[in-house]
Amino acid sequence: MNTLKITKATTDDVLKLQAIGRQTFSETFADVNSEENMKKYLDESFATEKLAAELENPSSYFYLATLDEKVVGYLKLNTANAQTEKEDLNALEIERIYVAQEFHGKKVAQALYAQAEEIAEEIKASYMWLGVWEKNFRAVSFYTKNGFVQFDTHIFRLGNDEQTDLMMKKVLI
Repeated sequence: MNTLKITKATTDDVLKLQAIGRQTFSETFADVNSEENMKKYLDESFATEKLAAELENPSSYFYLATLDEKVVGYLKLNTANAQTEKEDLNALEIERIYVAQEFHGKKVAQALYAQAEEIAEEIKASYMWLGVWEKNFRAVSFYTKNGFVQFDTHIFRLGNDEQTDLMMKKVLI
């Protein structure tokens, strides 16, 4: 495996982000959700206009993980009012870490997570937090291994299906 690169995404990367976002979300959740709910979520959440607006938001950060010029994963972070839940304005939300299935187990997610830690340090966040589906055992294990603990739950809507996300945080200061 050649060198993995983590780079900040710009509006020029919107189609790359859209492609890896749709691919990885489908790989992760298509087998356990209806085709109708998946289509609705993918069409809404990964619409070009929506992603372009998110990329332009100064309180959100996207990073692409590339290997030999191929995008293999991505990270989305939110600060301030861009956070999906109104947490502390001094917190950093990890909204998404997704890696293409063929690259699972190759430390790509860990490299993306390291980027999140670097941003948290730069902005002097008091803690990082995230929501992860309670049935995504691989992700829950990943975050637990990295020092996150559950502090609450919230509802995540996938199409017309309400699912429970575990709210997890890692105190930094």
